[in-house]
Amino acid sequence: MTFKMRKVLNVTNLLEMEMGKIINLQDRIQKSPDNLIISKPWEFRKAYWETAHFIQMLRSQAANLEHHREEVYRNGGKGIRHPPSYFPLKGGMAYTMRAMYTCRGNEKKMREVYYLIGLMDCMINQVNPILRTDLLRAMYKKVFTMKEELNIHWYGPVDQVLLPIDSQYFKEFEYRAHLKGACTMKELYRSIRTGTDKMFDILSFEYVFYCPGVGV
Repeated sequence: MTFKMRKVLNVTNLLEMEMGKIINLQDRIQKSPDNLIISKPWEFRKAYWETAHFIQMLRSQAANLEHHREEVYRNGGKGIRHPPSYFPLKGGMAYTMRAMYTCRGNEKKMREVYYLIGLMDCMINQVNPILRTDLLRAMYKKVFTMKEELNIHWYGPVDQVLLPIDSQYFKEFEYRAHLKGACTMKELYRSIRTGTDKMFDILSFEYVFYCPGVGV
């Protein structure tokens, strides 16, 4: 290879390197800010619209939303103003989400927290006749012990504490029927544990949670 040919190849390589840098720089400029906080066991993201509450959204809708946001940024915009339909988690559910977010990334603790939430729900609704007897005290004691151990508290009137799940994924009436049919406290606890574990998995696979904020 002659000196002249080597010189041409070197210049070509330099031009390709510079073009690569320009392309990478353009990608970084056009790419929207990463709003992912954590992906497992539950996916939490920063909301890029103003909201005072945690937001629960179907994963399919969240995927479309994130794709749309990328397109907006690619075209020079800065996010969206009107997200798709979602569940704003208010009241008792707001405290539930704060508790789940606090232990995000620790699946074992998150499942234990959601079991506690299932116990709370059972006390609120008293779906089983045995909870209208002195045995209710045993559940109160268990709940307050777990609240102290997990350092989780609810304040003010507490109504709904379990997170909403679309009926195509979870049959709430079947879950309530299992609780109502439990003949002993041990059986009731087992039904709540099984049910909340199933809910936990569905919330992990089918939903994304957006955190309160004023955009990213």
